[in-house]
Amino acid sequence: MRAEVESYCHSCLRCIQRKTLPTRAAPMSHLQSQGPMDLVCIDFLCLEPDASGQGNILIVTDHFTRYAQAFSTKDQRAPTVAKVLMEKFFVHYGLPRRIHSDQGRDFESRLVGQLLELLGIQKTRTTPYHPQGDAQPERFNRTLLNMLGTLSNVEKQSWSRHIATLVHAYNSTESDATGYSPYRLMFGREARLPVDLAFGLSLDQTSVASHRNYVDRLRKNLASAFEQARLTSGNREQRNKKNYDLKVRIQDLQPGDRVLLKNLGAAARPSWRIDGVLRYIVCKQLPGLPVYQIRPDGKAGPLKNWHRNHLLPLREAVRIPVENELPPANPHAPRVPPVT
Repeated sequence: MRAEVESYCHSCLRCIQRKTLPTRAAPMSHLQSQGPMDLVCIDFLCLEPDASGQGNILIVTDHFTRYAQAFSTKDQRAPTVAKVLMEKFFVHYGLPRRIHSDQGRDFESRLVGQLLELLGIQKTRTTPYHPQGDAQPERFNRTLLNMLGTLSNVEKQSWSRHIATLVHAYNSTESDATGYSPYRLMFGREARLPVDLAFGLSLDQTSVASHRNYVDRLRKNLASAFEQARLTSGNREQRNKKNYDLKVRIQDLQPGDRVLLKNLGAAARPSWRIDGVLRYIVCKQLPGLPVYQIRPDGKAGPLKNWHRNHLLPLREAVRIPVENELPPANPHAPRVPPVT
């Protein structure tokens, strides 16, 4: 009897949809970058508008060095994103090889896409409802919010005026992830700060015979710093991955598998999607990623890319209700004329 009950529950769509949702079905994966400006991540942070009407911060972080910049804006529109990137980031730091963002309309707009295409910059994005795919800006957002929280009540009324100095302090501080300050990895030297002048501290003042000697020494120092940063960052990522993967129940999907898609738009409790399309079919897995391309089952529809954690595989024996299991009509019931 127990086996029959378990078999029935495993093949009952309603039972499957209302069970506790598994949160980790794929091992942790990391974005990879090879050096400064190889990969730049962008995100928006929304705050309460200050006295000048600034209520948003465009966060731009270099993935390899952890170097960050933050630009306060009044909106999150595509023209604002394009203007800030071009006039406040690209002209100062050069063009990155890739830019990574979430699927916000501002970042996925035609205007931003045309700008990046014109500049030869590759654009990548996260899957829906998966902020871990753009984790570095998310971590910096928390750091920046903590720093803004240290301002006095009077200073908080004009918080946009303090963004630049707070971000500079972050860039000048040694990162646990790399063992170096973001500023040093980005520019090959430490920033000269007011505190250095106040206490008479001096940076490396080794004289150089020529510009060529300076470039050679800088190249050597950067190569050593980059190698150490890769090692430190790699060890940290491996520790995080090991701890994360302990609670992962890995179950790879194959092309042709039937799946349900998690309904993350629900305001209350998350559930597996029950709408006009009950099931999806797995088309393929994206190379090297726990991301699958899916399409609606039994009807034409757009292809979608979703992270494995948001997909629930269905067994072949699962019973699919017809028209959401509505009760059959009574043939003896009186006919009601349609309203015209």
